[in-house]
Amino acid sequence: MDRTELFLLRNELPDYLKDPVSFLYLSGWRSGEMKSLEWRDVGVEAIRLRAENSKNKKQRVLPLRRELVEILQRAKDSRKPDCPFVFHDDGQPVGDFRKAWQNACVGVGLGYFEKVGEGRTAKKVYHGLLVHDLRRSAVRNMVAAGIPEKVAMGLSGHKTRSVFDRYHIVSEDDLAQASDRLFGHLERQAEAAKVVPIKKAS
Repeated sequence: MDRTELFLLRNELPDYLKDPVSFLYLSGWRSGEMKSLEWRDVGVEAIRLRAENSKNKKQRVLPLRRELVEILQRAKDSRKPDCPFVFHDDGQPVGDFRKAWQNACVGVGLGYFEKVGEGRTAKKVYHGLLVHDLRRSAVRNMVAAGIPEKVAMGLSGHKTRSVFDRYHIVSEDDLAQASDRLFGHLERQAEAAKVVPIKKAS
């Protein structure tokens, strides 16, 4: 998912899900970790996910910068005195939002429903972008931004390199960009070779 798709998707989501989804896209956290985030975990400079709320049972630090600061400020503005959670639905914990997610994705062309069966047993089966794909997008963005993989793993909470590698899927665009870089490098070498002065025979 790219930024344009994220903005389109945000517009289709209920208001209480707009910033949580952006947070997942930017942080690479799991949805359960986002839902468990409390104000006691939020500092001035960073968020500290407690070990008991992390899937790999390790504390994680997420520095607060730029858009993340804006998201946290909006969450603070809508904070409920009796609700400890950063992200909430009118003071209640964020629950399972797969239905809202699927409807939003279908609305912007990132998914579709297939009718399976007939009559009373007919069901709508969803095909398309999943909430978990936000985690994959975050990993790809981190790697594309030049963040060292070990540091990116620390931000997203990936415990093993093998799992991280599964999220960093190499696309055709990646391969095309790599080829462009390679041939650009070779062309610069060739140009440099042309200007090397040839020694005259003595």
